[in-house]
Amino acid sequence: MNSIHPLSLLIIISNVLISYKGFKDGRFFERYKFNVAAVEKGQWERIFTAGFLHVDYSHLLFNMFTFYFFGDIVIYRLGVLGFLAVYFISLLAGNLFSFIYYRKNSFYNAVGASGAITGTLYAAIVLYPEMRLGIMFIPIPLPAYLVGLGYMLYTLYGIKRANDNIGHAAHFAGAIAGLVIAIFLVPISIFKDPIAVIALLIPLVLFVLMERKRI
Repeated sequence: MNSIHPLSLLIIISNVLISYKGFKDGRFFERYKFNVAAVEKGQWERIFTAGFLHVDYSHLLFNMFTFYFFGDIVIYRLGVLGFLAVYFISLLAGNLFSFIYYRKNSFYNAVGASGAITGTLYAAIVLYPEMRLGIMFIPIPLPAYLVGLGYMLYTLYGIKRANDNIGHAAHFAGAIAGLVIAIFLVPISIFKDPIAVIALLIPLVLFVLMERKRI
């Protein structure tokens, strides 16, 4: 892949332009961000539009930087339609899960492409489990599925603590959605490295068990 795929470029440009509009126009940002109370009143489009808004330039840059490295991997493996399914279903799954999980908190807000990005990332990991990823302060690249597992466990911790401004719920649901869609579209990926698939699904099992205890 010598150059970025046109679809990846379109996704990045769309996020940059819409986010920039939100940075400069507070009314636009407030109207299209994800907000539990607004969605309950029938503004369901926010579940989609919030995925193209970002809090600030650093938030936007981090998401687009991550997408740049993994978007094309998914496009070239699943094709355009498969990638679109991963990206947009992960985006919607992330915000729908956030809506359900935080429904009693009418003041809960969220923006960002993170659900779609984590979905894309986890689809890439399950499609290429042999991939290795580098992490700051760790001198050698680690198996991608171990990095994915660690991040999902951190996300679970963030959901339970709920003491920061990060949309952990959207990250979690987006990642699971991307993972499941990739497996559905390429079932053989389960057998390519079943240990990787099992490891990536551990956080989902833990979440279900923790929620059963809470209920």
